[in-house]
Amino acid sequence: MICETLGMSDRATNDRVTVTISDGIADVRFNRADKRNALDGAQFTAIEEAGEQLKTAEGVRVVVLSGEGESFCAGLDFSMFSSMAGLSEQPAEPGGNPGELPAGRITHRGQQICWVWQELPMPVIAAVHGHALGGGFQIAMGADIRIAHPDTKWSVREVHWGLVPDMTGTFMLSRLVRSDVARELTYTARMVDGREAYDLGLVTRLSENPYDDAMELAGEIAGRSPGAVRGSKALFNRMFAEGAADQFAQERRIIGEQIGSPNQIEAIRSNMERRSPNFVD
Repeated sequence: MICETLGMSDRATNDRVTVTISDGIADVRFNRADKRNALDGAQFTAIEEAGEQLKTAEGVRVVVLSGEGESFCAGLDFSMFSSMAGLSEQPAEPGGNPGELPAGRITHRGQQICWVWQELPMPVIAAVHGHALGGGFQIAMGADIRIAHPDTKWSVREVHWGLVPDMTGTFMLSRLVRSDVARELTYTARMVDGREAYDLGLVTRLSENPYDDAMELAGEIAGRSPGAVRGSKALFNRMFAEGAADQFAQERRIIGEQIGSPNQIEAIRSNMERRSPNFVD
């Protein structure tokens, strides 16, 4: 858990996420480099808590979101796929169920680690490198601005595993790119590099040093009137978020139909066994 003093001290840290606040910028880093910042139960919890505590952090004018090591976030941890397909009997990871829907909220935990960046009153810049796959892709989509390395690998990866994007991905894609582009990326689960992602409208700016450029941009924004910047985000979000709750509910319903279904299990097994799948219509 991120320490309770977030917003009153210069630095808060845990095993999975670090938050450093300096000169009005909250530097939020996923800290599971050995797993390319893949998402397991503990990682879901750590990201969610970081975002929630930043909502009331004092003196924060901009947030920069990045990943330690080789990747921004490579999506779900393989252990979670193994569990879905019954290939692993290991106990659930600590940190709770990503599908848990707290009372009064429009998102479950899996959706909230992406949506919380829209709920923050200050702008959020994602500095993306290496991989942004599946859940990692959807987290990046939750930021206001995305600065990415040209060689970053992006993918709406869920269909590859017999799933649907259920972490706000369908909603965010529909707001960022044309409908046919969103559908093609989702149906095929193909990889695109940062250059194509920029051309498609997924990436705001390309950079050889996305973290450095994100921090520079954050410094520029932090130097503007905080009330004006927050007010501008609130106005954009008033239009942007229309229909979000209904769409998120449909994501939860449809992925619930897929998880554990014969075709979803076959998608996981065939990928892990490196063979062609045998799906049933």
